[in-house]
Amino acid sequence: MNIYEVKTMGERIDGNPYVGRGIVIGKTEDGKKAVSAYFIMGRSENSRNRVFTLKDGAVFTEPYDPSKVEDPSLIIYAALRSYENKLVVTNGDQTDTIYNFIKEGKSFSESLKTREFEPDSPNFTPRISGMITFDKGDFTYQMSILKSIDEVGSDCARYTFDYPSKAGLGHFIHTYVTDGNPIPTFVGEPERVSIPNDIEKFTSDIWSNLNEANKISLYVRYTDLETNEIEEKLINKNGARK
Repeated sequence: MNIYEVKTMGERIDGNPYVGRGIVIGKTEDGKKAVSAYFIMGRSENSRNRVFTLKDGAVFTEPYDPSKVEDPSLIIYAALRSYENKLVVTNGDQTDTIYNFIKEGKSFSESLKTREFEPDSPNFTPRISGMITFDKGDFTYQMSILKSIDEVGSDCARYTFDYPSKAGLGHFIHTYVTDGNPIPTFVGEPERVSIPNDIEKFTSDIWSNLNEANKISLYVRYTDLETNEIEEKLINKNGARK
């Protein structure tokens, strides 16, 4: 096993029916842009009834058809927000927890000590989070996963990973290994992935290789490290919100 092996996102997800929700952070091959991506998948009608929307530079999950919403607590949230030189992306309302903590001068890891996995027994879906910190034309990033320590959800295990940015390299963390009942939780370190210069190529590689039946939405952002100019791509399987 080569622990330093780098694969494309397509190679990481192709043929996997259910990786759940996923976060990718990294730097383009030319070293000029910071990259962040977030996607969601779903098996139930409630989970699939979602779209991403953009509001004032933030990304939100919202119901596609509000009349069909069963339980909004775990599916409707701000997925990506920025504050000063930090960009936060998560798979739940811990986005706001991290945002509020860093506004108070506290850290990414401090904020997540106040949170735990989702209360959706028997799956106990992990909370995955990432944060980019821009500084002097470059950036570092952190990723986190909050998981149940056992099969009954008796307590929370918290894992945080800190990375320097390296040209062409990204890290991919997702909630599940694959489909199952209960759904097996992601294990190990975030997976190493290649980050191309072309946002269209990267977006297509993710979207086209996510399972067709279960994929819902994808958001990709490229941030120019010199100019701070943002390129972004948003895809909703359900199309525009009703």
